[in-house]
Amino acid sequence: MAKLLAKLVDVSIGYETTLIDEINLEIYSGDVIAVLGPSGIGKTTLLRTLAGLIRPISGLVELKVDRRGGLGYIPQRLGLISNMSVRSNVEMGARMCASKWIPPVFPLSKKLRLIVDKALHNFGLTDFSEQPIRTLSGGQQRRVAIARTVAQQPKLVLADEFLGELDDDNVEIVMRTVKATIREKKSALVMVEHHEELAYQVANRIWRIVDGKLIEEENR
Repeated sequence: MAKLLAKLVDVSIGYETTLIDEINLEIYSGDVIAVLGPSGIGKTTLLRTLAGLIRPISGLVELKVDRRGGLGYIPQRLGLISNMSVRSNVEMGARMCASKWIPPVFPLSKKLRLIVDKALHNFGLTDFSEQPIRTLSGGQQRRVAIARTVAQQPKLVLADEFLGELDDDNVEIVMRTVKATIREKKSALVMVEHHEELAYQVANRIWRIVDGKLIEEENR
């Protein structure tokens, strides 16, 4: 059995409007899955359902990950705290690895500080790690959100168009780092992606939403 498993049936935003039904797919350790389809078809709803933020009309979502820190989620709006520093935002991810009995005001352990430092370095954030989020460009903020999730070391990462606002060089850096983390931690990534050519380049599996169905395509 795979270490990561997700099954969905009848994913919807409400009890009367079904966006996607008859879903029966699994996510395995090492997967990089791109979800494709036009705007408004249910890609973000699918991701939010996997994250447990929306309940399916029927069926089930089964995630075999730790309850604390096992699931990482990068929303379109990133969810950063604008008046906190880059480092503090990334540390929020690392704190998800710590025991729930450790108060959030306590300093991080040496091990977790090293994880934060590595994430800052890998995403090119070290030089402005003490700057507040509000002073950064959109692309820089996106890298902070990704670094925060990598520092969390989740088993499953859900990312909603997380490569937006990044230039080609930064897309390459981000995907190289994320894929290395996935291999190292035996985790998986499900990403909603608007640019199809990019999705085919970075993903090993393609899910496409067509006429209310979630179809797995061969990656050409």
